[in-house]
Amino acid sequence: HRLMIGVVEFLFFPVLTCPRKELEIHEGRKRIDIVMENSAVEGAFHSLHAVKKLPSAYVAFECKNYSTDVANPELDQLAGRFSTNRGKLGFMCCRTFDDRNLFVTRCRDTLTDDRGLILALDDERIDSMLALVEDGQRRQLDTEIAALIDEVWLA
Repeated sequence: HRLMIGVVEFLFFPVLTCPRKELEIHEGRKRIDIVMENSAVEGAFHSLHAVKKLPSAYVAFECKNYSTDVANPELDQLAGRFSTNRGKLGFMCCRTFDDRNLFVTRCRDTLTDDRGLILALDDERIDSMLALVEDGQRRQLDTEIAALIDEVWLA
C-alpha cells in the first residue's frame, strides 16, 4: 500500500490529493486500501462529477497483489466501499489481467447497476503513465484517465 500511495500521488497530484492508507469506514468494520480527495478543477476527474454527475469527492484505490485475475468478489468489495458522500469512483490496482476485456465488462455491469465506476489500473498502465511523466508529457495523463473512463462508460 505504501508503494501504491507514492505512485498514485506522484501520478495524480494535484488533481487527487491527501492520500490516506487503510481508511476505516462503518465504525472500523470495513477498510479502503487508499483514499484520495478529488481536487480537480478541470479534466477527466472534474468532468465525472460536474458533467456526468457521478459522486466522486473521494477516489478509492483497492490494491490486489494476485497472481490470478481479479474477479467479481473483489469488484463487489470495492463497490461496497462506495457511497454518495465518499464517492462512487475507484481504481482496482493489480499486477496484470489475463482477460482485461472480461474485467472491463464486469466494471460495466457495476456501473450499469448504479453501484459505481471502477477503473482497471494494472502494472502495464502504471508503467505507461510513469513513462509519460518521464518523457515530459504529464498533461497526457488526463487523456489516459479519460480513456480508462470511456472504456467502461461508453459501452
